[in-house]
Amino acid sequence: MENNKQRYTIGILVQNRPGVLARVVGLLSGRGFNIENITAAETNEPGITRITLVTSGDRRVLSQIVKQINKLVDTLKVFDFSETEFVDREMALIKVRAEEGTRAEVLRIVDIFRAKVVDVSPHFYTLEVTGNDSKIAAVMELLGQIGIVEIARTGKAALARSKKH
Repeated sequence: MENNKQRYTIGILVQNRPGVLARVVGLLSGRGFNIENITAAETNEPGITRITLVTSGDRRVLSQIVKQINKLVDTLKVFDFSETEFVDREMALIKVRAEEGTRAEVLRIVDIFRAKVVDVSPHFYTLEVTGNDSKIAAVMELLGQIGIVEIARTGKAALARSKKH
């Protein structure tokens, strides 16, 4: 029996109806999968929501989860991104100490990582960072040495890479 725990990103298109997200979450938790992050938002088509979730487990159980999500009444399509190339991004708001002696270093980090300063106060900067997991982790590691006060993350959004027509 395969016992490799891997991280998986799954995209799900569903009808935007009450309880759909709860049923997807219940299905995963009922099978013992931890949801590492989850996002849900309406797509360009009114009434259709895209759910992106990241979870971990072994390949066999993931296959069962995908099949079960496909059986949910309001599910339109499920994408197992481990089977294809995809683009993913997450946004993080990071409040960091910005005292007189550290402001220049914070601004250098902002510049290097193409982040944005979205709020300034006498002692803190709030930064917006968008990127993949490794970029956000790298920014947090550098800013952690200066003094992170608070973080809010959106969770991952993902789309399959376009194929040539």
